[in-house]
Amino acid sequence: MEAKKVNRKVRTGVVVSDKMDKTIVVRVDRMAKHSLYGKPVLRSKKFMAHDEANDCRIGDKVMIAETRPLSANKRWEVAQIIERAPVMGVKQEDEEAL
Repeated sequence: MEAKKVNRKVRTGVVVSDKMDKTIVVRVDRMAKHSLYGKPVLRSKKFMAHDEANDCRIGDKVMIAETRPLSANKRWEVAQIIERAPVMGVKQEDEEAL
């Protein structure tokens, strides 16, 4: 039997919450035109995503990919951490030593 090729939706956003176990909340921003005035307006939506290793922190820029339903609200998983958020209270030289 052949394996099906699955085209999954992919979104890029910023982690706004990591308080749950193996779950993060990612805010995805997009630009949309105002229906009457036509001015570009920033619209955002929050997605709950599965983070198996509890690796993401608040402020990280991540890529999430669509997956099967994992819970009542969770249908996305972390595909990649694009950029780490700076750690507060640690100097840049000290962070490189870690």
